[in-house]
Amino acid sequence: MGLAMVIVGLFLLLCFCAALLRRNEVRYIKNGLPPGTMGWPVFGETSEFLKQGPNFMNSKRARYGSFFKSHILGSPTVVSMDPEVNRYILMNESKGLVAGYPQSMLDILGKCNIAAVHGDAHKLMRGALLAIVSPTMIKDRLLLQVDEFMRSHLRNWDSQIIDIQEKTKQMAFWTSLKQTTSIESGPLWESFTIEFFKLVLGTFSLPIDLPGTNYRIGVQARNNIVKLLRQLINERGNSKIQKDDMLGYLLSEENKYKLNEEQIIDQVITVFYSGYETVSTTSMMAVKFLHDHPKVLQQLREEHLALREKKNPKDPIDWDDFKAMEFTRAVIFETSRLATVVNGVLRKTTKDLEVNGFLIPKGWRIYVYNREINYDPFLYSEPYTFNPWRWLDKSLESHNYFFLFGGGIRLCPGKELGIAEVSTFLHYFVTKYRWEEVGECKLLKFPRVKARNGFHIRVSSY
Repeated sequence: MGLAMVIVGLFLLLCFCAALLRRNEVRYIKNGLPPGTMGWPVFGETSEFLKQGPNFMNSKRARYGSFFKSHILGSPTVVSMDPEVNRYILMNESKGLVAGYPQSMLDILGKCNIAAVHGDAHKLMRGALLAIVSPTMIKDRLLLQVDEFMRSHLRNWDSQIIDIQEKTKQMAFWTSLKQTTSIESGPLWESFTIEFFKLVLGTFSLPIDLPGTNYRIGVQARNNIVKLLRQLINERGNSKIQKDDMLGYLLSEENKYKLNEEQIIDQVITVFYSGYETVSTTSMMAVKFLHDHPKVLQQLREEHLALREKKNPKDPIDWDDFKAMEFTRAVIFETSRLATVVNGVLRKTTKDLEVNGFLIPKGWRIYVYNREINYDPFLYSEPYTFNPWRWLDKSLESHNYFFLFGGGIRLCPGKELGIAEVSTFLHYFVTKYRWEEVGECKLLKFPRVKARNGFHIRVSSY
């Protein structure tokens, strides 16, 4: 009798689950929508998407083609894996395809964040951001700050076993913290660091506001960072002292983009966040690829040793040095391509819109999934081979499907600053040290590239 009850209970549970799934599918049956499945109510297929990553995408493409619907990260979403369609979407924001990042990211990074706004508001925020990360600012101010930071950060690694993943994460955030606020050490520095790493956890999560969820932790961390930034702004206003950093520029009369306090705070958080993951992950994966490809390391090291020979030991990297790092730039691009540091970007429809022959309803998101483009043999010969030399052909940087840094009016404004930071890190790392891996490095490549148990290396003097 007991066993029969269990069987009946399981049968009823299965029937209930099947009914839920079917109800959710019926809810999204509309004429003109792409094929696909929507999964569970509220949660959709987010769990499968995050767990399976590329396998989830490829299985969907095998079943439905390169343009299909799903429900991920809290929203009905169309996934595009077609290079031509992706280019169209990225280049046509004015036609109703605006940035559409997950609600969790928008809540945590702020409603004035450059990813959250469009139209005139986007022009204002992008203009203000470009003003503080422009090539002129890199040349005149930022590169020297980056150089000083990298020298200090890499100073005592000799004869140490370090987790390069942890070191590059710290490096990416701390250099941004210094550039934006001039903070380098002390209680305020520690407070920013603790809260920022909590904030990062929440940006790629379901927006479920319950105790203990990554979303709740991320929102609380944002609130704490906002308080710290308001405190800094008030202190600077009371002291009348203008510091030579990004926050100082945003607050100054020199800045032609007049932002209110909320916009300035969101702009600073944008700088914290936007370069953090790309700079840290690219730096870590460059170390990995260089270790595995000695010929690449040899040529990279020769490029940097040649630059050092022209300088005194304490001379910093300058703009001319940075522009001369052609092979370093190629290594960075190839690392970003092969590691797929950024899998894709999200857009949102502001009206019912026809895309690729299908009708996408207003408010739906489109996931421009570029990962597979990085491995397209028609664009990159032997695409799974780490070959930085391919990027010495400058035309590769300008081909129609080059999306490593986004595209259209959403092209990453901090692209050159990020490249300068990774280049300076590599300069001091390969000219000061040699290294070997300690233990096995198990890499996860989705939704973020990371070493599951850290990436440990033994460092010795070069």
